[in-house]
This record gives sequence, C-alpha cells and structure tokens, in this order.
Amino acid sequence: MRTNSRLNWMALAGFFSALVALPFAFAAERQPASPGMAAMTVTAVGKKDAAPAAVNKDDIQLTVGKERKQIASWERAGKLDLAILIDDSLDPSVAGQWNDVRAFIAAQPDTTSIAVGYAYNSTVYVAQDFTSDHALAAKALRIPRGYYSGGSSPYLSVIDWLKRWPESGNRGSLLLISSGIDYFRGGFGPVYPDVDTAVSQAQKANVNLWNIYYPGSGHFARSMFLVDKGQLNLSKMTLETGGESYYLGFAAPVSFKPYLDELQKHLSNQYLLSFSGDTAKKGKYVTARLKTELPDVELLYANQAYVQPSQ
Repeated sequence: MRTNSRLNWMALAGFFSALVALPFAFAAERQPASPGMAAMTVTAVGKKDAAPAAVNKDDIQLTVGKERKQIASWERAGKLDLAILIDDSLDPSVAGQWNDVRAFIAAQPDTTSIAVGYAYNSTVYVAQDFTSDHALAAKALRIPRGYYSGGSSPYLSVIDWLKRWPESGNRGSLLLISSGIDYFRGGFGPVYPDVDTAVSQAQKANVNLWNIYYPGSGHFARSMFLVDKGQLNLSKMTLETGGESYYLGFAAPVSFKPYLDELQKHLSNQYLLSFSGDTAKKGKYVTARLKTELPDVELLYANQAYVQPSQ
C-alpha cells in the first residue's frame, strides 16, 4: 500500500497558501565527494506497484536550473547505510509492529549497514550504531517511553543524526517512525521551524528520508489539528529529500508490513547519479530535475542537490 507524498505536498501547499546522544564510532573512513561534484540517489518506481524496468544513463535527462547538464555517472546503487529512527514519544503500542520491522531488517542484503536510534529530548540516543550484523540491529528495538519523553522534536533529532552521518560514499536512507508532532518548537506556523534544516542537511549528505506515521502518546497527541500538521510536515520533509511518507488517516496502521514491503522495493531499485556543478569556492545547493521517457517509470529524488566546494 502506498501513499503518494507528491499529492500530500500539493495538499500542504494548499493548506499553507534530557539524554545526550551517544557518540558514533563508524568503521568506514570519511570519503567526501569530489570537489565541484554533486551526488544524488534516485529511486525508480514502477506504475501500479509493478517492478520498474532497468534505467540506463541514456534514459535520463538532467536539468539544473534552466540548463541541460551532462550526467557524469549513473550506476545501480550498491552499499547502503540505513538508519531506523524511532520517536520515543510514540504510543508504546507501536512495539506490536516490531516483528514486521525485525523481518524488514533481516531481509536487507549483506551490503546494507543498519543503525537503530531513538528520538529523545530533540537528539538521538543510538541504541545500535551502523552494523552489517542485522540480528544485532534487530535486538536494539524496544518499547518507546511514550508520554514521558514529551517536549521533544523529531526534526531536531533527524538533524542531529544527519550531522554525524558517515561520509562513506554509500547511498543513505533514514526511516523515521513518528507522529511528526514537534513538542519542543512547534509554534503556530504551518511549517515546523526545523523541517527545512532537516531537508537541507539530508540533501547535503545525500540521504533519502522516509516516514511511517504512528500516533504519539497522551491526550495532546490526539489533537486532529496537530496530527494533520505533523503528517503534512513529514510529507514535506520526505518529498523534498527523495523519499515518501506512509499513513492512512489519523489512526494507527494495522500493520507496518505493506509500508516496509514497498520501502524494500524502493531501496532495491536505486541509482547513484553524479554531475559537475559550476566552479565555486563554497558549496551550494542547486535545483535539479530529472526526466525519463521510459514508460511506466517514475523517478523519486531530492528537489535540490549539494555541489561540493571546488577547492
């Protein structure tokens, strides 16, 4: 079952007219992208839930701004750094979904490193750092603290993890399981204050953000206004980073399995694209657009790419 986050963002446009995180100990050495180059992870999606056809470099047209650009490289993505971030303010009943999440973790190929963390006090408690031992990652799942971890922002937690993301050269994905409600810096505006920062950090690190909605704990989390606002902000964040957001109304999903099955299909049909940006001493974000004339193939990708400094 699939929710189209592009349609969700169209709806959004109309609507809008005290723990310290554990330090990371990454095994992979940091390997920044080449100077003056930009990298994007592109997901090929088949129409009507069909498996997408293979996409070759000649099948893609790239436009940056208003200029047609040459694609430097286009290759089927291999290694993946996959993070699962669980909002600790969720209703504890979400733990009833952990068997599906464990099955999803176990189904990942050996080329995928998995980490599990908890969004708590607007930061990340890393229960299991990135590891290729998928059984070890699955053991890090626990019952969320629920109401007692209120006063936190899942978006600040996303930012916290992205700032410490390994620059391994691999594609990256972060799955956030959250209600999307910002209990810390919510404010009265339509967009939470840290959503755009989370988007730009993910684009800079070339990490796709995905979300599965689940209700928060406590009476405050049942507000229809706040739930709607949370879901729309999650849709904005995932759409602009090349991912998707999954939910059916305001209720808790009966099962995560349809969402995780679709996510697995997406992760299995990704490509790494790179292109040369304009020469600049400082890094910059550019608006990139991809087009393919392949029938029954849709491309998911971030709406901006980060060009590394030329020096």
